[in-house]
Amino acid sequence: MTAPSRPSAWPPLLIAIVLEVTATLSLRAAEGFTHPLWLIPVVIGYTGSLWLLAIVLDRGMPVGVAYGIWAAIGVVLTAVMGTVLFGELLGPVQIVGIGAIVVGVLLVELGSHKRETSAEVGA
Repeated sequence: MTAPSRPSAWPPLLIAIVLEVTATLSLRAAEGFTHPLWLIPVVIGYTGSLWLLAIVLDRGMPVGVAYGIWAAIGVVLTAVMGTVLFGELLGPVQIVGIGAIVVGVLLVELGSHKRETSAEVGA
């Protein structure tokens, strides 16, 4: 008899990433404390993001994979949106760095699937 399947960890992870990026961009928009209303989405975004990340871990995604994806996609989206919303420039070295982050996360994700398959065969 098979164990009941858990809900997918991906939807809450993707929403957690969006909330974290929104919170970080709102922190930038707050310009310190000169625009304090922007601190409301900062608190809501970070709190919601961490709550959803806890759900992702509870649904069985390994912590290294979940945090790696969460952090890396967050860095990439924040950097891109920083250029769009605030006119912050990305130089060639930064663009290569973003590419390295993406490749690194893909490798971590691929590596986690290989370990899961190996563990299932040995069980």
